[in-house]
Amino acid sequence: MPTNNEDLHGNVPENCAVALLLIDVINDMEFDGAEALVEQAVPMARRIAELKRRAKEACIPAIYVNDNFGRWKSDFRLVVEHCLNDHVRGEPVARILQPADDDYFVLKPKHSAFYATTLDTLLTYLGARTLILTGIAGNICILFSANDAYMRDLNIFVPSDCVVSNTPGENEHALEQMQKVLKADITPSPDLDLEEMLRWSSEQQLRR
Repeated sequence: MPTNNEDLHGNVPENCAVALLLIDVINDMEFDGAEALVEQAVPMARRIAELKRRAKEACIPAIYVNDNFGRWKSDFRLVVEHCLNDHVRGEPVARILQPADDDYFVLKPKHSAFYATTLDTLLTYLGARTLILTGIAGNICILFSANDAYMRDLNIFVPSDCVVSNTPGENEHALEQMQKVLKADITPSPDLDLEEMLRWSSEQQLRR
């Protein structure tokens, strides 16, 4: 942890060894072939919402990591409003997972949550060394983000019921790869012991 600017200029009052990432869940899904993805994403969103509720009770911060849709002037709040109010396919997911005022957000220009974003800086100030990755799509943005987290020696959890891909087969293959190659824990969200995860992650942090 840095010794100066400990609270990121007053904007990050928390310190937590674990962070919950919600990747590309605020998404209008207005693209070819999205119908099947939306069908899977709605029940996924309900499971993420429950996990987020439990994380909040455990004081684990939630970070929305969202595509900027190729527009460098994108404003996350405007993206949320678009998904909620413009009758898009992704509205049911966005409504279930609508961000709270105390959630964090990071806009990303490419697939990985880390590439050309402020996520590294935010995680450093939070003191987070364990990430719970959730969202869309398991075989693309989740996989790329997990790979970059692994390269940073972060601990990775990808609850198998909290990610979806275009097809169940692609999702299963991505989860297998993350578990085998990136050492990700893919325990389903209801079976995650967040208090134990916090304890273990804090102990890991102290030993660094």
